[in-house]
Amino acid sequence: MNVTYHGHSVVKVEANGKTILIDPFISDNGNTDLKAEDENPDVILLTHGHNDHVGDTFAIARRSGAQIVAPFELATYLGNQDLNAHPMHVGGSHTFDFGTVKLTQAFHGSAYTEEDGNIVYTGMPAGILLTIDGKTIYHAGDTGLFSDLKLIGEMNKIDVAFLPIGDNFTMGPEDALVAARWTKAKQVVPIHYNTFDLINQDGQAFARQVEPGIGKALEPGESISL
Repeated sequence: MNVTYHGHSVVKVEANGKTILIDPFISDNGNTDLKAEDENPDVILLTHGHNDHVGDTFAIARRSGAQIVAPFELATYLGNQDLNAHPMHVGGSHTFDFGTVKLTQAFHGSAYTEEDGNIVYTGMPAGILLTIDGKTIYHAGDTGLFSDLKLIGEMNKIDVAFLPIGDNFTMGPEDALVAARWTKAKQVVPIHYNTFDLINQDGQAFARQVEPGIGKALEPGESISL
């Protein structure tokens, strides 16, 4: 299984002949190695409705026919745009042909801003537990630190956790270090940083402060194997 970080919160998982793209914010992302027009995933997983996470979902899904998995209100909004969206909600899990998805809570907001400036409420934000071939990937989405991260770590054997460190909108590095301990992940990768000036952080410094051998700051396009 190949897991690749592509800047901001974009993560690609390739396993069992399937390509799964999480939060595909590409076209307006100056910190990614991807081009939206080249992406043809089988599945798109979305943590919440903010534009820097929904990103290029509309164009990619229309071209590729990708199945979208998202929190209920966001999935409903996307379904109303004639996209193939499977609705879920926090605490729920579902087994698909590519693996099992469970949504966890995340403390943040969730609304999509349309081109005319209209803001559409898209429900509660979420984190994602993705399990494939006995391996579990945790993508925390956008969130502050919360104590139930301990439960997430105790109830799941997490192989890699993608945790936001950008501060201002999400956890900063200090809180993310606590989250890293609580999730008990075998590997921890920082996300949601250095895309905008407000969230500039030193990912390598964060990785060094995580328990030795566990923290790994990936450059856009860099992968790990599970």
